[in-house]
Amino acid sequence: MAGSSEEAPGYGRGVVIMDNWPGYDLNLFTYPQHYYGDLEYVLIPHGIIVDRIERLAKDIMKDIGYCDIMVLCVLKGGYKFCADLVEHLKNISRNSDRFVSLKVDFIRLKSYRNDQSMGEMQIIGGHDLSTLAGKNVLIVEDVVGTGRTMKALLSSIEKYKPNMVKVASLLVKRTPRSDGFRPDYAGFEIPNLFVVGYALDYNEYFRDLNHICVINEHGKEKYRV
Repeated sequence: MAGSSEEAPGYGRGVVIMDNWPGYDLNLFTYPQHYYGDLEYVLIPHGIIVDRIERLAKDIMKDIGYCDIMVLCVLKGGYKFCADLVEHLKNISRNSDRFVSLKVDFIRLKSYRNDQSMGEMQIIGGHDLSTLAGKNVLIVEDVVGTGRTMKALLSSIEKYKPNMVKVASLLVKRTPRSDGFRPDYAGFEIPNLFVVGYALDYNEYFRDLNHICVINEHGKEKYRV
């Protein structure tokens, strides 16, 4: 099964951001003016995100770059991470002595309303998971929190007997509600905060924010549904 309850050898927890990390002052960066007053601080600047994704791509190609890969992007929050990751994977493939075919498909899940997990995964859209049979699958996700959503998705995929399944998540949250699931590749391990930006949203807002930031109470109330 993809992922595990243990830390992946060699990669572990990714870049670990401690609970007492104060973040970066918003005034040090540029960000959309329509979000002024809605954010607490910058947790991860855009440049650091990009550099970390480049390293993840190298780790993935080192592990599974010997075979063709079907990338399954979890929308909507994962699209930016997936696009940047796939671009780095393609660059590595182009400059290596073995061409690796990368195909990308999409699935949409929903497990949050406002800033609260709904507990149950909703699959939105009509993606046919049977097309993954016999494939080497790399699931690309934005955030792993409790791990229950990803486990439910993996359970659905594994019914169709793919050859291999790996999970790459940009963020892993430290939460007391975690069931211990860890992705095979993690960008950053972060405190149990509701974060937005880099395509991560709060009720469809903040996807146009390049940095990963912590939303404040005013922002939550302003965009609550």
